[in-house]
Parts: sequence; C-alpha cells; structure tokens
Amino acid sequence: MSQGLDRSIKSLSVTDGFLGNAAVKILMPPEAQKVESALRGIGLGSLCDNLIQSLNRAAESAVSEAAPVFVSALSKLTIRDATNILLSGQQDAATQFFKRTTTDELASRFSPIVEGALGKHNVAQYWNAVVTRYNQIPLVNEKIETDLTKYVTGKAIDGLFLKVAQEELKIRDNLGGSRTTPLLQKVFGYADQQKN
Repeated sequence: MSQGLDRSIKSLSVTDGFLGNAAVKILMPPEAQKVESALRGIGLGSLCDNLIQSLNRAAESAVSEAAPVFVSALSKLTIRDATNILLSGQQDAATQFFKRTTTDELASRFSPIVEGALGKHNVAQYWNAVVTRYNQIPLVNEKIETDLTKYVTGKAIDGLFLKVAQEELKIRDNLGGSRTTPLLQKVFGYADQQKN
C-alpha cells in the first residue's frame, strides 16, 4: 500500500499535478463561481485563470507533506485493521482507513504550506483583483468572502484521497501488474482466495 501512497503523492506534488488533472483540479470556490462567470463575461478570463492556477500551485506544494503522515498511520496499523482492509469487500477500505486516521493531521500540516504558497503565488493579489473587478460591475451588491487557505487545504486532501483510492483499486485488481512486490502478491493473493 505504501507504494500506492507514494505514487499518489508524487503524481500530485509535481507542477500541474492538480492543475493538469481534471479529476482533482481546484476550481473557484462555489460561492465565487458567479464572480468568475461575470468576469469571464466581460473579458477578464485571464484574471480568473491566474487565480485558479495559483490555487492549484498551492495544493501541489502542500501534498508532499502527506508522506510522513501516511508513514505514521501505517506504523499504527493493527492486524485487525489490516484484516478489515483486506477482507471487508470494500474497494476503498484502505483509503477509508487513511481518511479516518490522517485527515486532521494532513489538514494541520497542509494549512501553513498552502497559506505560504498562496502568498508566494500572489493569490491574495489575484483574489483581491478578482473581487475588486467583480465589485465594480454595475448592480453587484453581494460581497464574496472565502477562506482560501481552508478551501485549498480541503481540496488538496480530497484530491489526494481520490488518487489514493485509484491506486488502491489498481492494487486490488492487479491492474497493470501493480502488485510489484512479493509481499503485495502474497497478501492480495490471499485476499483474492478468500473472495472465491
């Protein structure tokens, strides 16, 4: 499983790991999508694109912090946990285990990195520019307030677990020979026999 976790982290922590993957790409916060639509409608799409790129770069920066959190969770894995993961019949049992045991720590580790990356990628500047331009549109009265750090942190964690679930499924189904070690072959071979 650690190989699947490593692959998930590596695939997301590179440039365009989030931005270039439609399944995990971070879009404008839901409450800001009307802002995006209005700005694109008046020819300010590049402003929105810069903001979206910056949100994704922040997530890409944070995801590499997941490795030690997952290692710690693996070290606390009990025989009962492992048996439940293997034999539960749930295709995402390992992913659910990691979600339960790591989400809070991932959020606390990701948050300062996301905040720093948002600063580094001028997100506050883009966000202020987006909101300012939106507020200048005639007949706009509603202010948009979003905690971008919290939003991007949550989306980074969601994207990470989506990738982990995909890797888990590959290992369970041995897609593309993903059971690359003798231990994986033995453990999942045993699990396959129990299903039959």
